[in-house]
Amino acid sequence: MNTGSNEPGEVAVAANGAKSGEAAEGPQDQGLGSRAPEFVKARRLLHLSWQVGVFVLGLAVVVAGIIMLPLPGPGWIVIFGGMAIWATEFVWAQLVLRWTKRKVTEATARALDPKVRRRNIILTSIGLVIIGVLMGVYVWKFGFEMPWNIKDQ
Repeated sequence: MNTGSNEPGEVAVAANGAKSGEAAEGPQDQGLGSRAPEFVKARRLLHLSWQVGVFVLGLAVVVAGIIMLPLPGPGWIVIFGGMAIWATEFVWAQLVLRWTKRKVTEATARALDPKVRRRNIILTSIGLVIIGVLMGVYVWKFGFEMPWNIKDQ
């Protein structure tokens, strides 16, 4: 997965010149790696326990999001929240989130293109007209009776 640039073999460079593996100066441009407090990172067993706790918490949030996909609830938002929890500790989750953010930004730019917006408006209008016609035919034929209450068809 190429998360930093569009060319293979290139290294991602932050705005301040730090490469992808180095710590950057700004809070948003932090490098990859653990964001645990320094006293936790200084002790190997404590850092391992910290990582296990972050993994279990992130897993619980992701599983809750997956459960919410077919049920009512903000499933995808919760899943990305779990990924964000994992990204505080694990490089692979940070890379996945960077790739996801880039793809969402690209999709947003494409969706805001005037030609695409016009096409979407036209397709939505056609869909609404079709639904209106179908509802009109239903009301003309059966009245305002619910489908499960219709005796003779």
